[in-house]
Amino acid sequence: MPELPHHRLLHGHIAVVTGAASGIGQAIATGFGREGAHVAVLDINGEGAAKTAAAIGTAGGKAKAFTLDVTDRSACREVAAKVASELGAVSILVNNAGINRRNAFAGDPDAVIKDWQDIMAINLNGMFNVTHAFLGPLRANKGRIVNIASIQSFVHVRTPNSPAYTTSKHGVLGFTRALAAELGKDGVRVNAIGPGLIETALNAQVRANNPELVKIFLDHTPLGRAGKPEDIVGPALFLASDMSSYVTGAIVMADGGYRAI
Repeated sequence: MPELPHHRLLHGHIAVVTGAASGIGQAIATGFGREGAHVAVLDINGEGAAKTAAAIGTAGGKAKAFTLDVTDRSACREVAAKVASELGAVSILVNNAGINRRNAFAGDPDAVIKDWQDIMAINLNGMFNVTHAFLGPLRANKGRIVNIASIQSFVHVRTPNSPAYTTSKHGVLGFTRALAAELGKDGVRVNAIGPGLIETALNAQVRANNPELVKIFLDHTPLGRAGKPEDIVGPALFLASDMSSYVTGAIVMADGGYRAI
């Protein structure tokens, strides 16, 4: 008897992933492509986005790259229109684009002010801009929004960290809950993922130059290891698929148990 075809979790969905040129965003976009979604790969690094899209295509999936600076509200609207005309109506949005800095609040005043402006512009305003731009099709399709939050949506970790980052990630969780409450009547589910320390290009330099920082994290992590971008794919698939049809306003922690102790 022939084997039944594998039923792919996101078959028929059009999914937008921001910050998808590398790290967590790239892993999620790749995982979504593998599970049958047509993926719009968005990143300010257009060349990196194109590489992610090409890799998804090589693996047998469908993807198209779009260059986007999430801080540019009109550019977000333009990309949303392009995605609609070239791919169709979006039903999944993953807000992953984000940055971190490690300047103390009482440090260099100019650096602290720049950190605050840059981090809020990308981590919070950027999430607002992209979500607002895609709101029409998401509501029409009873869509799913997955926001990448952090353990710092709850705590300020004991390693050098910009207070702006912790504030922004608390904001991501608040935004998630507010939208879940408002958009539930439209059938739109809005959830977040809270990664712990994940080994990405974004923090590679810090990890290499400051092994003590990594040790502080791992000593507080029951699973005793840093995460990989692939560790976030499963939670993202769960929240974007029908497997989580009665889950909204929630945060799924993928932190190796960091918040448990």
